[in-house]
Amino acid sequence: MKVIAMPVGQLAANCYIVYCENTRKAVVIDPGADGQSILNRIQYEGLEVGHILLTHGHFDHIGAVKFLKEQLGASVAIHSGDAQALTDAARNLSAFMGEHLVQVPPDVLLQEGDIIAVGGITMKVLHTPGHSEGSVCFVVDSPVKMAFTGDTLFQGSIGRSDFPGGSYEQLISSIRDKLLTLDDDYTIYPGHGPKSTIGAERVTNPFIKYYVR
Repeated sequence: MKVIAMPVGQLAANCYIVYCENTRKAVVIDPGADGQSILNRIQYEGLEVGHILLTHGHFDHIGAVKFLKEQLGASVAIHSGDAQALTDAARNLSAFMGEHLVQVPPDVLLQEGDIIAVGGITMKVLHTPGHSEGSVCFVVDSPVKMAFTGDTLFQGSIGRSDFPGGSYEQLISSIRDKLLTLDDDYTIYPGHGPKSTIGAERVTNPFIKYYVR
């Protein structure tokens, strides 16, 4: 299993291409912008992308969804709580940036506990509301332990909860009850910034040390 991280767009949101080395089957997580660059890397690696997975529906994470769906024929998957953000500029917050970003309706509505197959790899969906109503994380238990945490948990920080649909109480609960139940050796791949581990965040992240109880 391999993970390719590509910071994209003006806000440098992390797009991840995750693939099974044996089958070359892949998913793209949060293609927020720069669709042609993402497509070029997929083609260079010789990958077959079955799903475009979205951790949430904010504009900086969905900007290249329509382009990649048209080019790859992949299904678009997002939690039902954020589904309308794909086609509503106010809900995806692009309207507040003076833009009108509209993508395509989702093909799949994700729910807690859903399993997504990527070749010989399986990803489990955790519903982690707080940054948005439909925020999710994607967790892989084998062959390596990792979690794609979107804008729920970052290295040294946590996601904002002051956007429409956000909730500080839900965000803290999602981190405490969903992410911090993972073992310390899980690598986290956040929506912005460098990767970390659950163990490192448990002991060094100030928001977890002082606010997550």
